[in-house]
Amino acid sequence: MNRKTLVLPAVVGLLAPALAACGGSDSGDGGSPIVVGTTDRFVATDDAPAPLDPAYAYDVGTWNVLRQTVQTLMVQPRGEGAPVPEAAESCGFTDSGNERYACKLRPDLKFANGDPVTAGDVKFSIDRALALKADSGVFALLSTVDTVETKGDNEVIFHLKTADATFPYKLSTPVAGIVNPDNYEKNKLRDGFQVDGSGPYVLKAEEKDGELAKAVFTRNPHYQGALKVHNEEIDMISYQDAEAMGAALDEGDIDVMTRTMTPEQIDKLAAADGDVDLVDVPGLEIRYLAFNTDAPTVKDKAVRQAMAQLISREKLVSEVYGSQAEPLYSLVPASVTGHSNAFFNKYGDPSVAKAKALLADAGVTTPVKLTLHYTTDHYGAATQKEFEVLRGQLNDSGLFDVGIEGTPWDTFVPAERNGEYDVFGMGWFPDFPDADSFVAPFLDKDNFLKSPYANSEIRNTLIPESRREADRLAASETLNRIQDIVAEDVPVLPLWQGKQYVAARDDITGVAYALNSSATLQLWELGRGVSG
Repeated sequence: MNRKTLVLPAVVGLLAPALAACGGSDSGDGGSPIVVGTTDRFVATDDAPAPLDPAYAYDVGTWNVLRQTVQTLMVQPRGEGAPVPEAAESCGFTDSGNERYACKLRPDLKFANGDPVTAGDVKFSIDRALALKADSGVFALLSTVDTVETKGDNEVIFHLKTADATFPYKLSTPVAGIVNPDNYEKNKLRDGFQVDGSGPYVLKAEEKDGELAKAVFTRNPHYQGALKVHNEEIDMISYQDAEAMGAALDEGDIDVMTRTMTPEQIDKLAAADGDVDLVDVPGLEIRYLAFNTDAPTVKDKAVRQAMAQLISREKLVSEVYGSQAEPLYSLVPASVTGHSNAFFNKYGDPSVAKAKALLADAGVTTPVKLTLHYTTDHYGAATQKEFEVLRGQLNDSGLFDVGIEGTPWDTFVPAERNGEYDVFGMGWFPDFPDADSFVAPFLDKDNFLKSPYANSEIRNTLIPESRREADRLAASETLNRIQDIVAEDVPVLPLWQGKQYVAARDDITGVAYALNSSATLQLWELGRGVSG
């Protein structure tokens, strides 16, 4: 088989001060539906009855459904870079302080049912997400919005509370998706799996036992935007685990296999010689431990610091993920402008002696007994092994007595949000490829972790300062200060960053662009060509 690597810019996070409209859609290729496999699960529960409402959805799987169906004013371009207009014809800051952002809609923009899309619909959608304040925390992405103004039916003006050079990126995320007021209530989330928008596809949801088992995406005949759609239909099937998804690929039931494959599957596909191509994308996925800093077991900063001093990221990566991941010493991953190795700078190589001294100086009795919680079905089959390795590293020091406990995602998320876990493992796929998306969601007010940790310097000074800089290189000093504070206080403990992979039959075209570094599926890029 052929292994392909998609080369992206070495540095991401550089923002353009002004953006112009571009693109369009073509007629696409015909042929049978392209079938895509995923292990992402889409479940409607009592705790989360509206998994696909743009005002609620805040994980990579649900966002990948919404990006196909709900249009945003801006969109991430093919091959990375600053966002470009999508539902908008043009967008840009209209002041020197990055506090007033105006967009003009494309002419003849329509929802999939044929209704016109107006500036009022954009205002309704943004105001709705901010007013609902869903407990997923996704509304915080729009936290700098003060008011939304409309001029006629085709112009929208965003007045921001503070300067925010990252705002164009935020308008490219699904929480800023444009919804039809006829289908979405102003004061209530939309339950179930129905999605209506003006994006490149129309969704037909096939449900089974409260889950979205199959998502059928058919071309939206009314779509007007920057994206070129190369197919008529994509069928996305959700599998229970990576083994079942891999078997479906082997048996010819699917054409494309996406997240999440096991490390063993990736190695096997990379070494095989057949009719399946493996494409790897330099990824911005990170994995980390999060702490309930009010919990008695980890409330003392010294306990969290000792864990940071003991854990060997190199051994963790080599034993579990091999070449598919790299050690991470900050929330901001390597290749993103503003990255620093803050944790390595503070703690250096793992040391039992240094960890013991940290605990002793703080008067902490050892061994410290605690449980590491992880989700069994959201970040891949290797997660359990990862936590077994972490347990071993901590317990082998003699300073900790650690247990581990795995829980399905639909149970894990509400328990984490309710503060039931003292320490828990999470992954993060950035909302957009900028350092702000690795800082604010964890540390700002209304952060998605519901963390009790609050640092006034970060929230009141450093995050606003970083957002004032349109040149992200100029924000690096401020971002480095944030990362140094995180390494000192350890409200989260970064572990590794990983690549992204797609496997596809060799008659499928556009695979190299079907997944970007933020794990966004761009299914419109896929088409059928000639096998060989």
